[in-house]
Amino acid sequence: MNLDPNNMPKHVAIIMDGNGRWAKQRGMERVFGHREGTNAVRRIVRACGELQIPYLTLYAFSTENWNRPKAEVDALMTLLVQAIHDEVPELNRNRVRLNAIGHLTDLPQQCQEALSQAIADTAGNTGLTLTLSLSYSGRNELTRCMKAIAESVATGEIAPADIDERVIAGYLDTALLPDPDILIRTGGEQRVSNFLLWQIAYAELFFSPVLWPDFNKPHLLDIIAQYQNRERRYGKTSEQIKAERP
Repeated sequence: MNLDPNNMPKHVAIIMDGNGRWAKQRGMERVFGHREGTNAVRRIVRACGELQIPYLTLYAFSTENWNRPKAEVDALMTLLVQAIHDEVPELNRNRVRLNAIGHLTDLPQQCQEALSQAIADTAGNTGLTLTLSLSYSGRNELTRCMKAIAESVATGEIAPADIDERVIAGYLDTALLPDPDILIRTGGEQRVSNFLLWQIAYAELFFSPVLWPDFNKPHLLDIIAQYQNRERRYGKTSEQIKAERP
């Protein structure tokens, strides 16, 4: 597939949906789908590295996911610790820097420690930045952001009149990341499920019927090809965009 190297997305965000259904279709427990989903993560991380996409953000566990059956949550947390530990060598080989966003203190202590160690072990890498969204929700992030801004106003660090979009973005979990160019949701559902609500204001949305464990590089390439055929206008007219092109 021929892609335009001058029109590649800088940041791809993915809602990884369909692990449980993938397992149920095969007569297995949901946790088997989550395990297979880690292989899809590995494939897409490699693909983004090969395509020289600088940022990949994966919705791994939402704040709402804590409401799932305890056995499934416990299995997910165990799988998360093991996956983080196992993937560090490959992340380093591929110069991938690990990052995490969300209300991370909600995670079990073992998960927090494994995550902190992996982030430290990959901090010097200069390739793809892989961000895991863990115990994350857009509304929770915005609530924490508002509280932090209110505290800064109360201490005199900033004045209310100085609060603009740039200031708000600086208080978000993603302060050091560009906004996503593409948001992909696998599994066939067509909703954003409380993910990066501020950041995806102008992202191109793609809903794939492919369950996450089956998602592969060709699916990603097809979505990027569609992205390159879309016109991103940011509120302007098509004529304005064409006039601005070199």
